[in-house]
Amino acid sequence: MQTTLDSQKKLLSKLQPLIALFVLCLVIGLLSDKFFTVSNFWNVLRQISVNICISTGMTLVVLMAGIDLSVGSVLALSGAVTAGLYKSGIEFPTQNLFVGFTLLGGILAGIVVGGLLGFFNGMAITRFKVPPFVATLAMLTVARGLTMLWTQGFPISGLGKDFAFFGTGWFLGVPVPVWISALVVGLAILLSNKTKIGRYIYAIGGNENAARLSGININRVKVIVYTLAGMLAAVGGLMVTSRLDSAQPNAGTGYELDSIAAVVIGGTSLSGGKGSIGGTVLGAIIIGVLNNGLVLLNVSPFWQQVVKGLVILIAVVIDKANTKNH
Repeated sequence: MQTTLDSQKKLLSKLQPLIALFVLCLVIGLLSDKFFTVSNFWNVLRQISVNICISTGMTLVVLMAGIDLSVGSVLALSGAVTAGLYKSGIEFPTQNLFVGFTLLGGILAGIVVGGLLGFFNGMAITRFKVPPFVATLAMLTVARGLTMLWTQGFPISGLGKDFAFFGTGWFLGVPVPVWISALVVGLAILLSNKTKIGRYIYAIGGNENAARLSGININRVKVIVYTLAGMLAAVGGLMVTSRLDSAQPNAGTGYELDSIAAVVIGGTSLSGGKGSIGGTVLGAIIIGVLNNGLVLLNVSPFWQQVVKGLVILIAVVIDKANTKNH
């Protein structure tokens, strides 16, 4: 009897995000006749694509009992680098450093920048033993300052139709950002479930000392994961910059909040070792639907922040309660 009750509790715990999404959609749908429309459906999916990319990287970090507060600033710098190199390559194709920076070259450069920033996060945490919260908080400030230096505080705009395709285009009847985020999620699920490094990530989050005694190179795995998180933030930066047709110096502000919210709401434990990429996707959808619903209902942006903060708090309380019960 007790075994049956325990299994039912575990099942209910896993279904909590799905139940929350269903209730949220039902309530918003009853309050707004614009919610259950095809155009709004694609709008929500397009909007959450950026958060899904960032949150996928954040999930891998949190599964190791880490945190990355720098993703919003990394997004901004990566997007600015991509936009700046690509635009300079168009306007001054034969000028020194910018020779050969085609669209693909600019995109790859932005992703490399994101990866390098994530690499520095990982090195600060592993080599210099800086707590993840402090290391990534420092990178948040550094990357934002570098973004201001790169852009001189002004947007980099006028990037053209080819660049806009990644943020506003359609392919086979589906928005391109949705395809990009789906590819990211698919690769991340494959990484976390079917590879050694995926098993190492869960092992480190479950018990780091035991993982070390098992022969796992803890530092190497952490550096790899933080590097991946930076690269995925850069992919998000590409989509944001493309959608706006402009690299804004203040882009990505507050994105770390949405990212952490998606991870926690999706059932990944902040203590590490428990969670999934699929759960995070569901968490990102919940955050996206909540944001969309609040806008449709004309709720003040200030109250939107209050509601989002309360949702995160409730999710953490539920996570702690579930951890304590298990």
